Amino acid sequence: MALLSLTAGGGLARTAFRALAGPMLAAALLGGPAQAADAPAGAPTEYQIKAVFLFNFAQFVSWPAEAFHDTESPLVIGILGADPFGTQLDEAVRGERIGGRPLVVRRYRRVDEITDCHILFISAAEAGQLDGILAKLKDRRLLTVGDTDGFNRHGGMVRFVTENHKIRLRINVDAARAADLVISSKLLRPAMLFNPDKD
Repeated sequence: MALLSLTAGGGLARTAFRALAGPMLAAALLGGPAQAADAPAGAPTEYQIKAVFLFNFAQFVSWPAEAFHDTESPLVIGILGADPFGTQLDEAVRGERIGGRPLVVRRYRRVDEITDCHILFISAAEAGQLDGILAKLKDRRLLTVGDTDGFNRHGGMVRFVTENHKIRLRINVDAARAADLVISSKLLRPAMLFNPDKD
């Protein structure tokens, strides 16, 4: 299963954060052993790990051409509602390109502000409005990500699930397909797949 350990620790410098990104994602995709909660100080925090995932989703998801204005348009990672990442997500994507496209981070207070966006993290602060938010995004070519209970059941595509100080992914494949998004088998294989009859 895709998992990463959660540990206490301070902020990482951009270079150190990038250096961890590859090994952290590799451990998650390979289902490798997770660090214990008493990992050394300076180890990545929960939202540094989630920032790495958001950055790497751009490499493991394919969008249809019409999701972009043109070949130079950026791939946008958005945050809706209260931002739990601080500068961590900005640091993760600064100077990065995927398929020749630059990555940019945008923050939105309301769903109506979202114009061009490809990966959207929906803050836990928006949990009470989740049905309405996802309904407004239904016809968009947009990967929705969250970490609230029932996120997949409401139609969210990728949920971060925290169990025993580990982050795992639960993916709603049907919701992604409905948005014409293709999620790589490299991400699907180690993830938990959402089952509406069980989850």
